[in-house]
Amino acid sequence: MRRKRILTVVGTRPEAIKMAPVITALQASGWCDCTVLATGQHRELLDQVLQVFGLVPDADLQVMAPNQSLAALSARLLCALDGAIEHWRPDVLIAQGDTTSVLCAAMAAFYRRLPFAHIEAGLRTHDLDNPFPEEMNRVVAGLLTRWHFSPTESARENLLAERIPADRIHVTGNTVIDALHSVAERADRAHLFARPGRRLILVTAHRRENFGAPLAEICRAIAQLASLRPETDFLFPWHPNPNVRGIVRPLLEGLPNVTLCEPLDYLAFVAAMRQSHLILSDSGGVQEEAPALAKPVLVLRRETERPEAVAAGVVRLVGHDFDTIVQSTLSLLDDAAAHAAMARGVSPYGDGQAASRIEQILRKALAQ
Repeated sequence: MRRKRILTVVGTRPEAIKMAPVITALQASGWCDCTVLATGQHRELLDQVLQVFGLVPDADLQVMAPNQSLAALSARLLCALDGAIEHWRPDVLIAQGDTTSVLCAAMAAFYRRLPFAHIEAGLRTHDLDNPFPEEMNRVVAGLLTRWHFSPTESARENLLAERIPADRIHVTGNTVIDALHSVAERADRAHLFARPGRRLILVTAHRRENFGAPLAEICRAIAQLASLRPETDFLFPWHPNPNVRGIVRPLLEGLPNVTLCEPLDYLAFVAAMRQSHLILSDSGGVQEEAPALAKPVLVLRRETERPEAVAAGVVRLVGHDFDTIVQSTLSLLDDAAAHAAMARGVSPYGDGQAASRIEQILRKALAQ
């Protein structure tokens, strides 16, 4: 029997982090040939992550263009992915998450009658405008998916409510916890961000829904916090997108206890999370990773498709409202009990074995 051919698609840095354990497991399995296809959306950030895990893309679609629209990106991706399927002739196409890469991968597979496997399936806010366009991406991808690898039971329930057959849904845990476990100790040995005697607050903000006025409000809140707590350091690795830097720079650059830096590689970012007192972020991955590291997260969004950590009390939604961000952050800085209540090391997103489960499920399914 010939070895099965699996084509994995990675576009953004978070996709690479969460796909790396799966790619590694498949490449080590012996029963399949696993090809890694980069879309080229965040190539520099992507390469940083893949290098940490010893992975090299087999091909790059190079779809990025300056300030391209979602429609233009989607068109380029769909055509390029169709060509890749024609070239590699895979038995399965796999992608992770809710980006435009995932939507187009699912569509390209559907048009070619190729089974599509979706990692991190079933996340929902039930609001197509929030997050935009990610909620639409994952809903549509879900309609076209053969194997849904859901991180949690609540994600499985979302898919069942959409009438996805139960035998197509597999609760595996989230592969981000696999990735985190594999690098955590290495990360701390290599990078130091927290200064002796000073607490560190890590900040990330990059989501499209926060572009413009919301991001400006977030930055004004950080500036106010930096002024109120000069003994506290703020580390803000800013995204290269000009929609982010054009707002962040005039509001935060030059503040003595705010450090703006280029995006951190994965090891450095894990170290920054481990060394932080708390985290302000609009990142989905941070909502999953930080609770496993016992770090409170204030989420700079109004809604989240990851309600498990909110329900557990280790993540809190604060949106982009100035007063809410300032008061919530001050509470965690000034009230040790409030901080301890959120810093409990609760990890509702898995045990670090998700990639192994995914490999075994695919092995059994493709053998049949």
